[in-house]
Amino acid sequence: MFLHLVKLNNLNMSNVPKLNISLDKTTPIACEECGNTVFTEGALLRKASKILIGAQQDALVPIPVFTCSKCGHVNSEFLPAELKS
Repeated sequence: MFLHLVKLNNLNMSNVPKLNISLDKTTPIACEECGNTVFTEGALLRKASKILIGAQQDALVPIPVFTCSKCGHVNSEFLPAELKS
């Protein structure tokens, strides 16, 4: 599974961990669809049945992801293993 280094639900540069690594030793991540390298925060929503969770009503489960800022695509590496097709 992809390791997120940034807490997605509170993206703020002060929350980014200080890594002792040179950026020239890293590799860029590009959109699998259009090649863009800029991403924005997004969320996939899943519905959990009230029967499954033992509640009085169904619940929405937000799943934080990064989406391509140009085309909106979500790279497969940003998805939880259970949602990869």
